[in-house]
Amino acid sequence: MGAGKNKPIRRSEHIVTLSRDHHAGLLFCWKIREGLKKEIPLFKILKYMNFFWEEHLKAHFREEEALLFSRLDDPLSRQGKTEHLMLEERLRHLNHYENKSASEFMSFADLLTRHIRFEERTLFPHLENTLPESVLAPIGKYLAEQHREPFVESYPDEFWSKNYVWS
Repeated sequence: MGAGKNKPIRRSEHIVTLSRDHHAGLLFCWKIREGLKKEIPLFKILKYMNFFWEEHLKAHFREEEALLFSRLDDPLSRQGKTEHLMLEERLRHLNHYENKSASEFMSFADLLTRHIRFEERTLFPHLENTLPESVLAPIGKYLAEQHREPFVESYPDEFWSKNYVWS
């Protein structure tokens, strides 16, 4: 194992709020996978996915795009936007396609996990190194004002929990 491989990524104070949101996104993916492992009916998992999208993920994507990805027209920023569109389209597909399969839900969770890792390991460091302090500082101020309280999920049907029994 290479030196520093498991070192935590140090995030700019200006965009650390978005990194904290990523933790909620990874937990969301874990909950989808737990539901699939427990063979929770797909409609229940989809209902949760739609809740998380409306309550958190959609706004998070829009903030990243408006505040960061639009600042540079380069391959990494375009990849971030493209992956957002792919995830949104996959969720739309799950909502409108009759014959859904567990593998499609797993694929969504896997894609979102890879996307979050890409942003944390590649795109955010690139933006932090490329965008000047004069751009990052106002972004940080805006995020601090908009996110005075961390996101707390309040979904009532915790199908992912250890003692949950679906009947």
